[in-house]
Amino acid sequence: MSAPKINVQAISSGILSDDVLMLGETLMKRSKIPSQQPITLEFGSFRHSVTVVPVPRYDGLRMSQTLFRRMGLFPGVSLRMQYRAAARTLALGPLIGVLVSSDDPGNREKPFGSITMFCRELTDACRKQGAYVYFFTPRALGSSQTALEGWVYQEGWRQLTLPIPNVVNNRLTKRKLENLPEVQQFVKEAGSRYGTQMFNEKFLDKSEVFEALKKDAGLRRYLPESFSLRGIDMLRGMCSRHPVVFLKPVRGSLGKGIIRVSRIGPDNWQASYATMSGTRKQNFPSLAKLYASIAGKMKSVHYLIQQGLTLIEIGGRPVDFRALTQKNAAGEWAVTSVVSRTADSDHFVSNLARGGTLSRTNEAIARSNLPAAFKKTAALRLKRAALDIAKGVDDQIPAHFGELGIDLALDVHGRVWLLEVNSKPSKNDNTPLTEGKIRPSVRMMIQYARYLSGF
Repeated sequence: MSAPKINVQAISSGILSDDVLMLGETLMKRSKIPSQQPITLEFGSFRHSVTVVPVPRYDGLRMSQTLFRRMGLFPGVSLRMQYRAAARTLALGPLIGVLVSSDDPGNREKPFGSITMFCRELTDACRKQGAYVYFFTPRALGSSQTALEGWVYQEGWRQLTLPIPNVVNNRLTKRKLENLPEVQQFVKEAGSRYGTQMFNEKFLDKSEVFEALKKDAGLRRYLPESFSLRGIDMLRGMCSRHPVVFLKPVRGSLGKGIIRVSRIGPDNWQASYATMSGTRKQNFPSLAKLYASIAGKMKSVHYLIQQGLTLIEIGGRPVDFRALTQKNAAGEWAVTSVVSRTADSDHFVSNLARGGTLSRTNEAIARSNLPAAFKKTAALRLKRAALDIAKGVDDQIPAHFGELGIDLALDVHGRVWLLEVNSKPSKNDNTPLTEGKIRPSVRMMIQYARYLSGF
């Protein structure tokens, strides 16, 4: 049976004791909840022994004010309810935690900086779906194994002590934070003690993704020739096969550190560097001198070397596509959105942080230099590729992902190529251009959390 959404109300502790719940009689019968017999109330890691009293002509749940506060609840909350007869447990939820990089308790308007609006949006969407969400940082992961200090939005942002959640969405934006011992210990302990599941549990680097996907014969058609850059011999070999190659930091993002290497004469070469202010170009009389100029970077940063592609363009500016793939209410991959990104005239990368502009996929394809014969099926083929790649990452990389940002390209022959897979997709890059108050991507995240938690 599906978990119904019910209103949860607090009653004065002088009227209702902490170990008694009042529940609508019809709900009790439908869920086969025993009347006035000891059962366990569960909310995330919270456990409390209660008995349940039926209330005629009522369709909600009432509990004492004291119990209400101990659970971190507040007026107006609605939750899903599920009775698990084998365990004699009445579970409320889902309780969702979002692990974010930092907070600013002194800024009650925007405690999470640029992602505060996303956090508000997720809160609103959870209330509509009968879920409870809170936000916490690695700093909250102290000695307690049963509760966390987290942020909730209730007529303003405030901090409460809350149970360990059923599901954690890892939105940490730095590998250093993700690898903290307290974060790793929390994931392990919460999973083993309470069955907490974390999705998007780790960053992906470019080499890892391409090496993993090469193992799947069905995905190779999407993969440009790519290797971990090991030295000048590899650079020479790639440059002998391709007129343009790209050097990409395996752990880079937002286009940082990308170098485009291209031949401009019999043995003359050009390195183009992606900078925030535009493309910086430098010419070299030999490939050896070019490599010598960048070899210092290779000592501290691992690079992927990748075949250059002749991307479709709009007005001479390259175009690529960001697909957001997410697991749905059935736990299966689906494509939530695909948007096109057109590079700024001074850049060869299309990231919004470097002046790129968003547009609808069909609109960008129609305006591009893609031959007419390929335009009709291009959007469908991009979606199919995104879905294939998301499933491939899931199959080939041993980690739990619930959403992936997949950067794709179309070349002038209509072929779809994979550029990058991002396990922490920005909530701005994939914003639909006709968004309503709550984005489909936010609703999908909650549906997957409900699937994971059984609500």
